[in-house]
Amino acid sequence: AAFPGVPHGTLYTIIMAAAAAADGAEESGMEVEGPELPLGCGGEGGSPAAGSSPQGEERRDPPQASVSNGGEGEGGRELVELKVIWNKNKYDVRFALDSTGAELKQKIHSLTGLPPAMQKVMFKGLLPEEKTLREIKVTNGAKIMVVGSTINDVLAVNTPKDAAQQEVKAEENKKEPLCRQKQHRKVLDKGKPDDVMPSVKGVQERLPTVPLSGMYNKSGGKVRLTFKLEQDQLWIGTKERTEKLPMGSIKNVVSEPIEGHEDYHMMAFQLGPTEASYYWVYWVPTQYVDAIKDTVLGKWQYF
Repeated sequence: AAFPGVPHGTLYTIIMAAAAAADGAEESGMEVEGPELPLGCGGEGGSPAAGSSPQGEERRDPPQASVSNGGEGEGGRELVELKVIWNKNKYDVRFALDSTGAELKQKIHSLTGLPPAMQKVMFKGLLPEEKTLREIKVTNGAKIMVVGSTINDVLAVNTPKDAAQQEVKAEENKKEPLCRQKQHRKVLDKGKPDDVMPSVKGVQERLPTVPLSGMYNKSGGKVRLTFKLEQDQLWIGTKERTEKLPMGSIKNVVSEPIEGHEDYHMMAFQLGPTEASYYWVYWVPTQYVDAIKDTVLGKWQYF
């Protein structure tokens, strides 16, 4: 069509000149300006540059998720895999590493029906309720041992053990201090063993990871106590042999400070129904006395 005010020959000349300019730009490798068209994914020459959007804005890769050793649960809390063992039953549990021992007891309650107050939970000794699993260095695959009986189990069983304990305490109140009795004086008069473990008076500590050693038994021989929490056993070792006792078979534990050396105790494990069954150990460091009683008897004994 004719353009008003433009001579017919002049328009033809302008069109031909524009076509020639475009052909010359292709031959010389120059780009011809024009709107860019999206060519799809990964096409050469027509796709936007990597890291940029078609509109020219900078494109950022999505952040990479961090991975923890124990995995993460809801809210990003770090979890550990635990094996909870109670009454020959095993439970695989994923639990938050920053949860406390008291919270773990609640979890064990939901699994076993065992009330927290009647649980004796052990990981390298009694599990402290106020500390987190991270603070006591619980790792993936750790075994958590649980000892205790449900209320129904306790009520279903006669309680001669409690009666025996009361009788023993009554007899002890009638007698003179144990360390003055002749049967004990012959051992105590030997004096404190050279290799006895150090004591800390006025402090209560958890059981050490090594056996308690450097003590005497009733015959004056050296004795050591090893607490095998995984097997729920107490090993009493002498030079001649090692007795492996299930903790449930020990009916009572009694102790008394040694006069003149109150930072050490003499202690007895009741292995049978009478006083004759007591196994005596002398020069037990005082800081471990309560931990020994709790580990052997369990806190649930008071119910």
